[in-house]
Amino acid sequence: MKAALLPLIAIAASAQPLKLPSFERQTLPNGAVVLMMPRRDVPLVSLRVLARGGDESDPAAASGLASVTAELLRRGTPTRTADQFSEQLDFLGASFGAFSGGIATSVSAECLSRYTDRVLDLVADAALRPTFPEAEFTKVIAQRVDGARSVKDNPQGAIGPYFRSFFFGAGHPYGRPADEKSLSAIRREHVLDHHRRAFCGRNLVIIAVGDFDTKTLGPLLAKTFGQAPEGAAAVLAKDPGPPSRASARLTLVDKPDSTQTYFQIGQPGIFRTHPDRIPLMLVNTHFGGRFTSMLNDELRVNSGLTYGANSQLQQSRLTGAIVISSYTQTDTTVQAMDLALDVLKRFGDKGLDAGQLDSVKAYVKGGFPTRTLETSDQLADVLADLELYGLGRDEIDEFFPRIDAVTLDQANALAKKFYRADNLQFCLIGAAAKIRAGVAKYAAARKELSINDPGFRVPE
Repeated sequence: MKAALLPLIAIAASAQPLKLPSFERQTLPNGAVVLMMPRRDVPLVSLRVLARGGDESDPAAASGLASVTAELLRRGTPTRTADQFSEQLDFLGASFGAFSGGIATSVSAECLSRYTDRVLDLVADAALRPTFPEAEFTKVIAQRVDGARSVKDNPQGAIGPYFRSFFFGAGHPYGRPADEKSLSAIRREHVLDHHRRAFCGRNLVIIAVGDFDTKTLGPLLAKTFGQAPEGAAAVLAKDPGPPSRASARLTLVDKPDSTQTYFQIGQPGIFRTHPDRIPLMLVNTHFGGRFTSMLNDELRVNSGLTYGANSQLQQSRLTGAIVISSYTQTDTTVQAMDLALDVLKRFGDKGLDAGQLDSVKAYVKGGFPTRTLETSDQLADVLADLELYGLGRDEIDEFFPRIDAVTLDQANALAKKFYRADNLQFCLIGAAAKIRAGVAKYAAARKELSINDPGFRVPE
C-alpha cells in the first residue's frame, strides 16, 4: 500500500504552486544591497558577499585577475594569517569559498546558526580587509600558471578555453580565457586595485538565508558592510550580440599523442534575460540537455561512438553560444561529427513532437525544486541570480506557468531559428596527422595550432 502511494505523493507534490519564499531587501547608504531570507527548518545559515564585475572586468592583458583576487581573499587580513583563518573556520565547522564568475566575485560561507556572528566576522574580514601578502600572491600566481599549463594534459578540460577564444575572439570578454601569459602579467598592485574597485558599497550584494532573526541579523549586516566605501559602480561592456560569422570555421589543436578527439561545435545563442529563454531551455533539453536527449541517444546509446554528448545553452549576461560537445576515438572522429551534424539538421528541420515537448516539460518541472529551492545554499544562489541580472521573483513564481504556456509551434519555431546547420564553428583537440584530412570538409576556413603553444588564444 505504501509503495502504491508514492507515485501519487510525487504527483501531488509536483502539482503544488512553485513560490520563492519571502525575503527582505534593503539598500544601505553606501549603495550595498542586503537580502535576507529566514528559514527555520534547519539550524544552518548561508552567507554570500557578491562584488559585481567578476571575470568580465578583467583587463584584456590580465585575464584571471578577478579569479586570482578571489582566491587570495582568505590568505591574510590585518588580524588573521591564512593559517589562522583556516583554523578558525575548522573550529566552527564552517565551509568557506571564494571564486569569480562572469558577472561577480562571490565570497560564501555556511555554518550552524549559533555561529553566525563569528562566521560573518570571518567573511567580512576576507571580503573587506584582505592584505594580499606578497608571499601568498607569489604562491597563487605560480600555482595558477602551472595549472594553466597542465590543463592541456586533459583535453576534456582544455577544449572549453580553446573554444571560447575561437568562438568569441580576443575582443570579447568571453574570448579571453586565463592562461600562463595573462596570469604571469598580473602584479600584486593589480590585485590591490581590483579589490578596491570591486569591493565597494555600490558593487556589493550581501545575502543571508537560513535560521536567523532578521531584526537581529539585519542591523549586524548593515553595520558590518555599511562601513565599505561607496566607490563607483562597475561598468561592464555592452552586449555586442553574437559573433557574426559569414561562413563555417574550424580550429584543430594538435595533440599528437591523443587517442581520442574532443570536439565542440558552436553557433550563436542567447543571453540570461532573453525573452525566449524558457522555451529555448525546453528545446535544448530535448536536443542535448539531458541523458535521454537526441544527441546522447544517437552518439552514445544507439551508435556507441562516445560515452556522452550534450548541448549547452549558455545564458550569461552577454550573448553566449549554443555548444554541442562530445569526444570519440580518433579513428571514429568523422563518423561521430557527421552523426552530430545529422542530428542537428534533423532537429532544425523537424523539431519535436507533442509527446516530446510534454516529456521535457515534466522533466524540467520535476527536477527544478530539488535542484534549485531545497537548501539554504541553493536559495542564496537564486537570490544572487535575481539581483545580479535584475530579475523579479516572478522568475521563480511564474516559472511553471511559463513552461506550461510554451506551445509546440513556438518550440519548433525556435528550434528552426537557433539550431542551424550553417556557418558552424568547429573546435577540435586531437591527433592532427590522423584527422586533418577527414575534418577538412567541415569548413573552408581552417586553422591548426599545437597544444604545446603557450596559452589558449586562437588568432583571428
